[in-house]
Formats: sequence, C-alpha cells, structure tokens
Amino acid sequence: MSTPIEMRTEILGKTVVSKLEGRHFEAYYCPTAKEALEKAVSLVPEKSSVSWGGSMTIRNMGLTKAFHNGDFEVIDRDLAKSPEETANLHRQGLLADYFITSTNALSQDGILVNIDGTGNRIAAMSFGPKNVIIICGINKVAPNLDAAVSRARNVAAPTNAFRFMGKTPCVTTGSCHNCTSTDSICSQVLITRLCRPAKRIKVIVVGEEMGY
Repeated sequence: MSTPIEMRTEILGKTVVSKLEGRHFEAYYCPTAKEALEKAVSLVPEKSSVSWGGSMTIRNMGLTKAFHNGDFEVIDRDLAKSPEETANLHRQGLLADYFITSTNALSQDGILVNIDGTGNRIAAMSFGPKNVIIICGINKVAPNLDAAVSRARNVAAPTNAFRFMGKTPCVTTGSCHNCTSTDSICSQVLITRLCRPAKRIKVIVVGEEMGY
C-alpha cells in the first residue's frame, strides 16, 4: 500500500506532466529512477546519435552507461582528454539526434528553468539536437516560476559550484550573491515556457529525489 508521501508525490508528478503536455512537451511520470531509465532508453531508436550535458542525475541513475552499452552513436564529452576536445564534443552534441540532460528546476505549471556557465546544455535545450530528453526528480519541482528560479539560483547553482570547486561567494555562504566572478557558473539563464516544435523536448518526471 502506498504511503501518504508516495500518494502525494504521484499526484504532483502526474499533475506536472499534464501541465507540461499543455505547453506542448511530451511528458511522462515514472515512480522510480529505474523506470525512468527504461523509459528514456525506449524513446531513443537504435543507431541514433546521443549526447548529454553535465547532469549528475543521468550519470547517477546509470543512463549514460546504458547508452554506452546499447547500439547507439555516443558523443561523450566525459571522454575528452583536453579542454579543446571537450569544446569540440560540446559542438558535436548540438547536432545529435538526442540530447539527454536534467533541469535545475521545474515549476508546477510546467516551466523549465536552467542556469549554465558554458552554455552548451541550455543551447541544446533551445535549438540544435533533433530531440531533447530531460529527467527531473520530484525534488526539483517548485510551486511557481519565481520559486523555480530561486531553486535554480540558490540550490542547484551553489551545489554545482561546490562540485566544480569554483571560487565564488556562494561557495562561502551556500546561496546566490548574483556575482560576476570569473568562476561563476551562472552566465546564462534559460526559461523554457513552451516546447516548439511540439514534442521535441520530452520530460520524464521521476517520483524520487534525483540530482541537485
């Protein structure tokens, strides 16, 4: 029997999926990361070219490994041996059939909010790859757009700054200072309120906490 937390999570997840569909995204709710992994792989035809951003969500759930182990043309920036090669793979990823990533935040009414330093991830979300698949843990769902922006700036960005060992004010205090540091990973902010063309972006909402 489901617990009250599980029941609330499922209702919230399915409500967000409905709101995403109303904004022309292709959207799914999966109760677990395992089911989300299976759903994501099922959306990608064999032989397709696949790339991804720096998301810890997709790495921790085993999704990047699943694509390496499958019959796909993988463009993996993690295998680069130099900054120049990384930049080149970033550019190649913008021409992939499928780009896989997570999101920093998602409002309950279906708006995606993302912050990037380099910008390759949000560039791919906006334009380039034929399809984008976004995995979103239920912990990233915020009540409204303002709360989603706040989550991206005050939770996701500082946590990633710690991950990359940047020298930014948020590493000292744990929250955003709207800084202009050369180490800032908040160079660009993307708010995606509609999917155009329709269904190019597929969002899988997961009923578990995942990523930052």
